[in-house]
Amino acid sequence: MPIPSPNLYPPFNIVRLSHVEFIVSDLAASRAFYADTLGLQVTHEDNDEIYMRAMEERGHHCIILKQGDEPRADHLGFKLYGERDLELAENHFSSRGLPVTWVERPFQSRTLRTCDPHGIPLEFYVQMDRLPPIHQKYALYKGVKPLRIDHFNTFSPNVDESVAFFNEIGFRVTEYTEDEESGKLWAAWTHRKGGVHDIAFTNGRGPRLHHTAFWVPTPLNIIDLLDLMSTTGYLSNIERGPGRHGISNAFFLYIRDPDGHRIEIYCSDYQTVDPDLEPIKWDLKDPQRQTLWGAPAPRSWFEEGSLFTGVEPVASTLAAQPIIAP
Repeated sequence: MPIPSPNLYPPFNIVRLSHVEFIVSDLAASRAFYADTLGLQVTHEDNDEIYMRAMEERGHHCIILKQGDEPRADHLGFKLYGERDLELAENHFSSRGLPVTWVERPFQSRTLRTCDPHGIPLEFYVQMDRLPPIHQKYALYKGVKPLRIDHFNTFSPNVDESVAFFNEIGFRVTEYTEDEESGKLWAAWTHRKGGVHDIAFTNGRGPRLHHTAFWVPTPLNIIDLLDLMSTTGYLSNIERGPGRHGISNAFFLYIRDPDGHRIEIYCSDYQTVDPDLEPIKWDLKDPQRQTLWGAPAPRSWFEEGSLFTGVEPVASTLAAQPIIAP
């Protein structure tokens, strides 16, 4: 199926991805992982939830941790340009027959809750509480020194449908993997903010959240994190990497938090601001597609992901498989 032409005049304007909310089984254990090990900054906490931001972010939070019985990804958050875009978004999703609800969220202006056709819970807002800059407070930098949230990657039961839906609301494809036998998309990377992706879609049982990624200054930060995790009880939480992706050209590391939510540490991809930038096509069987260099991805990387709250995943429509490490 061909990649859709970029929709340069979408029905409403999305600035970028904003934040993710995780339900966690042990709030203290998650705090130790995200704040003390990764180095995210706590902006609010109580007995039931913790809000955090990365070092370059002025918004109040990029990740929310909430105490719950079963680990889940509750929703993916996106920032819109202005108040009118909220009304336009409500009209667009309603016209598609998708549920729309206005919800109250701490530290955010009024927020629209909806989902994509496969059920991924999405939230859109315009304003978040602003905090003083801390990017030059180097005494606060620790762990992997995360600068900002970078992207989401989700399992989709039908990547062609996911790309078509998000293309409607202005997400442009930068790179994609096509299964040559069927001509269908196995994966696609789409963006709003001018990086390789804000949200990507990978073929698999879904919808599920594959990972959330944080941008770091250099590959050396990733090496420092590996040294730290291997000597502070987190060795088994290292899942894949370090290495360099073929797609995105990024230096990467994949780790799992105490509940199994997957986090990618990510740097060195490229800029995609030009609206007429042509997507890069990869063959599913190209061994350098997923890993330009480094060990192949393990089976867990292709099969495991975080369930979304209240969403039952379904089998994918495409049976093609990439290279999987033994």
